[in-house]
Amino acid sequence: MIKSKIFKRLYKDYTNKFIGKIFLAAIFSVLVALSTSATAWLLDPAIEKIFINKDQTLIILIPIAIIIAFSAKGISLYFAKLIMINVSEEVKKNLQTDMLKSFIKADTETIDSKHSGKYISNLNFDVSQITRMLSEAFLSIFKDGLTLIGLICVMFFQNWKLSLIAIIMIPLASITAKILGKRMSKISTQAQEKSGDLNRYLIDLFKNHKIIKIFQRENFEHMRSEAFVNDLKEKSAKISAVYIRSAPVMEILTGIMIAILIFYSGKLIISGEIAINNFFSFLAAMMLAYQPVKTLTKVNIAISQGFAAAERILPVIDIKNEINLNENDDKIIISNGNITFENVDFTYKSNLENKVLQNINVKFTGGKMTALVGYSGSGKSTLLNMIPRIYTPTNGRIDLDNQDISKFNLASLRSEISIVDQNTTLFDDTVLNNIKYARPEASNEEVFEAAKQSMCKEFIENLENGYETMIGENGVKLSGGEKQRLSIARAFLKKSKIILLDEATSSLDSETEEKIQKALSELTFNKTTIVIAHRLSTILNSDNIYIVDKGKIIDSGKHEELLAQSKVYKNFYERQIKES
Repeated sequence: MIKSKIFKRLYKDYTNKFIGKIFLAAIFSVLVALSTSATAWLLDPAIEKIFINKDQTLIILIPIAIIIAFSAKGISLYFAKLIMINVSEEVKKNLQTDMLKSFIKADTETIDSKHSGKYISNLNFDVSQITRMLSEAFLSIFKDGLTLIGLICVMFFQNWKLSLIAIIMIPLASITAKILGKRMSKISTQAQEKSGDLNRYLIDLFKNHKIIKIFQRENFEHMRSEAFVNDLKEKSAKISAVYIRSAPVMEILTGIMIAILIFYSGKLIISGEIAINNFFSFLAAMMLAYQPVKTLTKVNIAISQGFAAAERILPVIDIKNEINLNENDDKIIISNGNITFENVDFTYKSNLENKVLQNINVKFTGGKMTALVGYSGSGKSTLLNMIPRIYTPTNGRIDLDNQDISKFNLASLRSEISIVDQNTTLFDDTVLNNIKYARPEASNEEVFEAAKQSMCKEFIENLENGYETMIGENGVKLSGGEKQRLSIARAFLKKSKIILLDEATSSLDSETEEKIQKALSELTFNKTTIVIAHRLSTILNSDNIYIVDKGKIIDSGKHEELLAQSKVYKNFYERQIKES
């Protein structure tokens, strides 16, 4: 993405609405430039009238004027910075909001393929680079650019010959800034990647800390953490090194320029072409110009970093949800709840050569329970997740009561589907809010009833604060079985017409599983139910069972039929009998 497009995009989407505030900051920047230039210009009459002519009146007035000039500069600079900080924080908020919104609405396959650490780095590191560009760089362009112009005018007013020599430093500084800016852009991208790696590693540490302790890998992980931190340190150090590299260049250029000017101006003073007061005013203006030139050199670097960050962020914001979410689409109406797969194939975009599902033709009868059986990795969960359109078929179609589900409003489809997954997802919130997540408008009484139906009531009431207990990140304060039951409680609360159970009782002990099965029987009564179960004992009474193997349906029937006709199913069953 070229810089002009990035600039237009940032202006249109994020800074356009603050153009009034930016204009006000620019006005204050003009005042800063005028007051700085006035300070340099006042040295001319100060030296001439006070030190040469010994004017008693101006000995008071000129110092007062200098105080006023410096005060105006300080106050104007304060308000200019305050305004731009406010603008940059608003832009930061909007950028982060858009990134999160895009991520939340993205389809599951996109999310699964996203590097979580890099996303966090995008959200923090890159956004900070952009806001720094806005708050510091753009303000400096106004403030220091105008100040430099004002001081150059003072210099030319005093002596144009000396001014021409002095301004040679400006293009030299610009060339230096451009070279360093290109280098900074490359290094900042590398630093962002290392920051993403560190974030990802930190997430892994939090998730896997028990495993680390069990296998006594603390020392190993300590070494790994040092490696991640050192990599980031090296890139950050390079950024700092490049950033300060402009300082010695500017100091050397300034020293050479002052030496040349003193030599040449000495000749002009001796020849009488320039008065001593003019020279000191010129010298003051030139010395004051040193700071804005130095700042503008660093600004170029900050802008390069900001554009590089925007180049990484904007594609994240532009992630498209390939599933149609248009709320104006027709709402799907469920009558019988029959679900039909017709010639369905599915392939992950990240691995187009490997078909996860191949030519799936199945029917899940409305109001009945259908089971999916197969080895791990056979495609059962993928098939299940295609019903609520978590995944979209590569080929073929899925009908619900003879209606192509891809043609209807997605919210209306998912409102009629509940899923209890083997990987229970909970939020760092209260028990009450975690159950209510399925139906936020539900009353507390409805939540209590759902908890009772899912066998949650007893353990919830024994918690420290009952339903108001904070359960920690992903329910860390609960057992696996308790988490599973909360997930089942959500399904009870939602009261959907279609129930999807993916190893819904996998984390439960035998006694609790028996109780939950009774609850699930109530939950799924007269509802279209599709269940994946590791324990075949839980699906013996299913109305139909499909055997999934390597992405294909290889057989179907009821339990007794499959025992007689399917070697795969028979092996499953006999193995579990031996294990029990």
